[in-house]
Amino acid sequence: MRLLLVEDDEILGDGLKTGLSMEGYAVDWVTDGKLANEALKTNLYELVVLDLNLPRMNGIHILKELRKRKDHTPVLVLTAKDTIKDRVHGLDSGADDFVVKPFDLAEICARLRALYRRYGTGKMPAIEHKGIKLDPASHQVFYHDEPIDLSQKEFEILSFLMNHIGQVASRARLEETLYSWNSEVESNTVEVHIHHLRKKLDSNLIRTIRGVGYIIDEN
Repeated sequence: MRLLLVEDDEILGDGLKTGLSMEGYAVDWVTDGKLANEALKTNLYELVVLDLNLPRMNGIHILKELRKRKDHTPVLVLTAKDTIKDRVHGLDSGADDFVVKPFDLAEICARLRALYRRYGTGKMPAIEHKGIKLDPASHQVFYHDEPIDLSQKEFEILSFLMNHIGQVASRARLEETLYSWNSEVESNTVEVHIHHLRKKLDSNLIRTIRGVGYIIDEN
C-alpha cells in the first residue's frame, strides 16, 4: 500500500518512514508543502499522513487543493495544536482524522487502518473472479472457499490486477504500488511475485503480455 508522508521535521519524518515501512507501507516522504502538492498531483496514494506546519505551502492549503481536484484520498493530519477551532478548520478543509503531537507509532498505524477501512480501498466490497475471492477490508484471499496465505506484496499485486480486470498493467505500474521512490527494486521482483501467485492460485489466472505487462482476463 503506497502512502505519502509529509513532515518537515527530519528526525520525526525519518522515524515515521522507518516505522511505517516496517508495517508494510511503501512510503514516499517529502519535507515541504509544494513538493507534497506536486506528489499528490502526479502519483496515486492510498493514504496521506500530513503535517500542517510546512515550509512553502501549509497543510491546510494542500488539503484544499487536494479536495478541489476531487481527490478523496484519506488524509491523517499531524498537528501540535489540539483546540476545537484548529480541528474544525482542518476537517472543513478536507482532513479525515487528526493525531496530536507527541504521538505513538501504534496509534498512527491504528488510525491509518481505520481510515483505510472507512474511506480507502478497504471499504470496497469483496471481488470474486474465477473462483478467487479477494476481500480488501479483511485483507484475505480465498480460492474455491479455501483461505490462501499471501505475502503483503503478493496481495497488493493481486488486488491491483483484480481491480483492473481486462486491463494490462505494466511492470513499472505494479512496482509503483509496491515500492516508495527511493527503494531499490530488483529487475525480476514483480515476476517473482507473479510466479508465486500462479503457484498458489490458478496457473492461468495472470496472463503475461510479452513486452507490455500482466493481465487478468475477463473471461
